[in-house]
Amino acid sequence: MSNGQKTYTDSGVEGTMRAFVATGYGPPEVLRLRDLPIPVHGGKEVLIKVYATTVTSGDWRIRSLEIPRGFKLVSRFMFGISRPRQPILGTEVAGRVESVGPKVTRFSPGDDVVAYSESLGCHAEYIVMSQDAAIAPKPATLSFEQAAALSFGGTTALQFLRRGNVRSQDNVLVNGASGAVGSAAVQLGKHFGAIVTGVCSTANVELVQSVGADQVIDYTRQDVASHGSTYDIIVDTVGTLPFSRSKNLLKQGGRLLVVLGTLSDLLQIPWVSITSNKKVIAGPALANVEDLQFLARLAEAGHFMPVIDRTYPFEQMVEAHRYVDKGHKRGNVVIIVDEDWKK
Repeated sequence: MSNGQKTYTDSGVEGTMRAFVATGYGPPEVLRLRDLPIPVHGGKEVLIKVYATTVTSGDWRIRSLEIPRGFKLVSRFMFGISRPRQPILGTEVAGRVESVGPKVTRFSPGDDVVAYSESLGCHAEYIVMSQDAAIAPKPATLSFEQAAALSFGGTTALQFLRRGNVRSQDNVLVNGASGAVGSAAVQLGKHFGAIVTGVCSTANVELVQSVGADQVIDYTRQDVASHGSTYDIIVDTVGTLPFSRSKNLLKQGGRLLVVLGTLSDLLQIPWVSITSNKKVIAGPALANVEDLQFLARLAEAGHFMPVIDRTYPFEQMVEAHRYVDKGHKRGNVVIIVDEDWKK
């Protein structure tokens, strides 16, 4: 909790909150813990007290500007020329509605929620969001730590699988199956009835099996490109299976889902469509409330569980970023912002 004194009014909570602010682009040390005013909600907005958040690969890329080849310049225009335009990073929240605007109809103070904020701002003790944004009731079966990791990987995997028109009995290859998006793609692929093969390192084989993969390829021992199997869908979450490497792994009519790729990967999409009956599908996964509600229902029913690698206290945000920077996290890295909910 913030050390600042808080008073409750009809418009929300007054006082200060702690937030980690990116003072520029660079290593984790550009993050600084600051005391900032608690944001004030408008008529159709809700103020959420953040209990848990995450550090995702997206946070790492925005903070460091380690962007796939061809996108660095446009990323500066999107996020800020010399420093992040939105200095408070973080896209995922699990918390409790603290206050609502007079025109809010979907939520009430005291509601436990999960949220996915495309405009960032989650690495703080409070966040304001529109009631129409990607906010959903927290699944009762998930802790706040688990719920915080529900949306980024799950939404990304869900949208790409839907774009790829995944069907029952499709053979699906998930490259990078131990990450936040990959582990979600394995689970969601199985939910849709696909036969799922995961690609990961030796250390993560057991994890990928535990989330439901029918088969696991250890890329340190076998080159997936020469494995011999073919697939209806390839989900490339790590950018190591561009179409030039994966085209022979795709069946006729197969779809390559480029979750992470370079500008050249995207520029070849029209050419692939013209010259073959295979498809390359790419583009951002955008937050929406319907997808978050879908994932929450799956989690409530026990059919989807975010994988958590490590948890850190809020004060160790920089250390959490250092860990994510290494590029070997398993599933999600969760930040415990406030433990008041345990009392």
